[in-house]
Amino acid sequence: MTSAPSPTTGETAVDSLEAALNEELEVREAVAFVVVGTRFDPTIRYCEFALEESATVDGTADRPRITGGGHGPHIAERNRETVALAFDGDAWVAKFSTSASSHPTDALAMKLADSSETGTVLAPRHIPHDSALYLEEAGFELASSAVVSRTRATKTERELDRIASAQATATAGVRRAGTALSSTMIDDGTLVLEGEPLTPARLRTLVDEEIVSAGGLPGANTIVNPDPEHNPSTLEEQAGSSSTADPLRADEPIVVQTAPCGPGGYHGGLTRTFVVDGDGGRERRAHVGVTQSFRSAAAMLTADSESVTAVEADLEAEVRAFGFEEPDAVQTRVSGVGLEPVEPPLEGGDRIESGSVVRLESAARVDDGSWLRIADVLVKPDGEQRAAYLEGPSRSLEPAAMVER
Repeated sequence: MTSAPSPTTGETAVDSLEAALNEELEVREAVAFVVVGTRFDPTIRYCEFALEESATVDGTADRPRITGGGHGPHIAERNRETVALAFDGDAWVAKFSTSASSHPTDALAMKLADSSETGTVLAPRHIPHDSALYLEEAGFELASSAVVSRTRATKTERELDRIASAQATATAGVRRAGTALSSTMIDDGTLVLEGEPLTPARLRTLVDEEIVSAGGLPGANTIVNPDPEHNPSTLEEQAGSSSTADPLRADEPIVVQTAPCGPGGYHGGLTRTFVVDGDGGRERRAHVGVTQSFRSAAAMLTADSESVTAVEADLEAEVRAFGFEEPDAVQTRVSGVGLEPVEPPLEGGDRIESGSVVRLESAARVDDGSWLRIADVLVKPDGEQRAAYLEGPSRSLEPAAMVER
């Protein structure tokens, strides 16, 4: 895999966001765009990341923004704080909750009413009900808009750097898994690491520890041997499943999937499949088909913008060409990646335009309940540059290929 080029070289996040907002305000004949929520809300986080580059923000001088993957009591408290942001076509206004008796939207609505004529205010569909009431009481009419979600579907150079940083922590975690698996002994088919049977739960812990050491936050996004519906193994444990306690075995595919949050607040997305002491056969054929599908998708997205459905179909066709003809023998999934592990472009008809950063996954069933699964992050840049995958670990089935020399 090559180092992917920047999708939108020279354009800042605030340039991209303000251009999209101005167009939306003009088309919808609205006076402002408003978003309200905590910093756990990805729309708030996206706007605040963009505002780091803006010099025209009223109301933030006394309240530094909290971004990235910080932790600790003061960071957690600040992240729960309610934030109200507005853009009126010229400048931003930011208000923050300062006490239980005040609401930032009340102050924001009064500020907007003082500086502009009342009219339509655009907001995401998920704006809190009490915030909507404050805006209506100030004389504004509310209308929903997905303009920020659409803007987030393409990435700036700075966003790509943050995703690449997250992908580096994912790579570190997956390499730790390969290193551990390459060090195992085999006892009657069971994998043993340092004298103890190696379980999916133990392997996941090793991956997460390495991600943290590399500066990432794994959350609950690391999965060993996910089921076809991608349920995290942590949820299986809470439900009392024994699947994460049964030792891993030789000559069986072991899938490691992770989507950590990097130090810049953005996610990566990576999946690899390992086989310890395999004897070839169906998983080798599946591996050839799956890896070929990634080359085909990169060529497809270099040539033109495509829908999510079209790229998923191309991935599937490449895998099926290697003999996986049963209707349920192949799975593919394409989605955006960024402030959330899964975000637009996501729906079947969504277009993967220039500037998109997407996670592509191909999987083939090699046995009952056993899958070979690989996922990588691809960048579709502007201009004539080739779509390319972010740097990641080897796609080899051999765990030893992960051992850094």
